[in-house]
Amino acid sequence: QVQLVESGGGLVQPGGSLRLSCAASGFAFSFYAMAWFRQAPGKEREGVSCISPEDESTYYVDSVKGRFTISRDKAKNTVYLQMNNLKPEDTAVYYCATLPLDSNWFNTFLDGGADYWGKGTLVTVSS
Repeated sequence: QVQLVESGGGLVQPGGSLRLSCAASGFAFSFYAMAWFRQAPGKEREGVSCISPEDESTYYVDSVKGRFTISRDKAKNTVYLQMNNLKPEDTAVYYCATLPLDSNWFNTFLDGGADYWGKGTLVTVSS
């Protein structure tokens, strides 16, 4: 049974940092591309970042480039999202997700899709 458990969310002031973690189990983590999505109140869910399984190449949506860093630890079956210089517009529920085990996984991410989702962790950026 696939499980994705996010942690690390909370309340932070503008300019602050948080590191989200996603503990994965029930599947061959090393072989899957992983992603972080977010959904702000009243807005559609958007893909924030993803990381490939082979060479760990990464992608970021323009609004977080230079501020967020995705990484993965295959020994711990965990994916991280380091978020620096947080802004109020980063306020959202952040979801960890697995991307399909096929060559089209990146397009699936860009379309907002994923195979499995965590329950999410709330990040609130406010003074």
